[in-house]
Amino acid sequence: MSTVTADGGGAPVLEVHAEVDARRTVLDLELAEGQTVAVLGPNGAGKSTLLAVIAGLLVPDRGRVRLGGVVLTDVERRIRMPPHRRRIALLAQQPALFPHLSVLGNVMFAARSAGVRGPAARTDARRRLEEVGAGALADARATEVSGGEAQRIALARALAADPRLLLLDEPLSALDAGAAPPVRRVLRTVLAGRSAVLVTHDPLDAWALADRVVVLESGRVVETGSTDAVLRHPRSAFAAELVGLSIVRGIRTAPGIRVPDGREVPAAPAAPAAIGAAAVAPVRPSGVRVAGPAEGVPAIITALEPRGDVLRIRTDLVAADAPPWAAGELREGDRIGLEIDPGAVDVREL
Repeated sequence: MSTVTADGGGAPVLEVHAEVDARRTVLDLELAEGQTVAVLGPNGAGKSTLLAVIAGLLVPDRGRVRLGGVVLTDVERRIRMPPHRRRIALLAQQPALFPHLSVLGNVMFAARSAGVRGPAARTDARRRLEEVGAGALADARATEVSGGEAQRIALARALAADPRLLLLDEPLSALDAGAAPPVRRVLRTVLAGRSAVLVTHDPLDAWALADRVVVLESGRVVETGSTDAVLRHPRSAFAAELVGLSIVRGIRTAPGIRVPDGREVPAAPAAPAAIGAAAVAPVRPSGVRVAGPAEGVPAIITALEPRGDVLRIRTDLVAADAPPWAAGELREGDRIGLEIDPGAVDVREL
């Protein structure tokens, strides 16, 4: 199993070691107190399974979940704490506010569920709304607020439950381009010093909100590290694609990196990987130029993708960026040459 380790020493606040056979998933994760981990991966990678296992909505076939030293799930010992007793709050894509309640009533519901009674529940609910910048909406009906406002209210409701751990499942994906940035800023403030697991497809969310990144592929952890390390120097194909890079794997050679089919991708001589070592290299498409088939490294075009003011040319080796007018000269299946700037190839030893 691959493990997501907690930084900073000491016992982790969250430990997940679980296997779900029907989903072919092996989950092994540890989270430090006050840390936010962003979980990235393609559809079907196991992200939702991870959240369901932590929240107690899915019982794994084997394994255990521990939060703050308390065993939430232990299959071998037949322990399964009900979801409502886990002190875990989930913020989903859709706010799912109670339409028959006011904004304040929605947040008070969570406070009361956490055991806060009488006027204290109202006071706590107002404090949580102020915390997310939605205090002025307290008396509005839940059906009267915008999408961005609703997500802030849902966050306030999650906080009012006094959770030990926050689970965030694509919390900004349902918001339009104008509503997402202010909610992201609120999340950044709220998550500071809190323990949270954030599932997202957006690298901006990971950059802005997470201390660490975990990449899942096919139900396994394939990459983990600090946000900066994973997103600047990705080792997995998904993380590289997410931040607009290509990834090549092979053997470090004096000129660069040799891929399994024998082609050589040039790299800077000072790259930190020993000659002959297994290596991985993210490649910036902006450092790759399309040339004639007799020039550079041979490749076959697999797709052409317009991306604003550039044309992303995907090949069976790495991607290249070209002016949009190049679309009139190139076709999928064309054999071309790639002139690759060694400075655009970040070789790392595996």
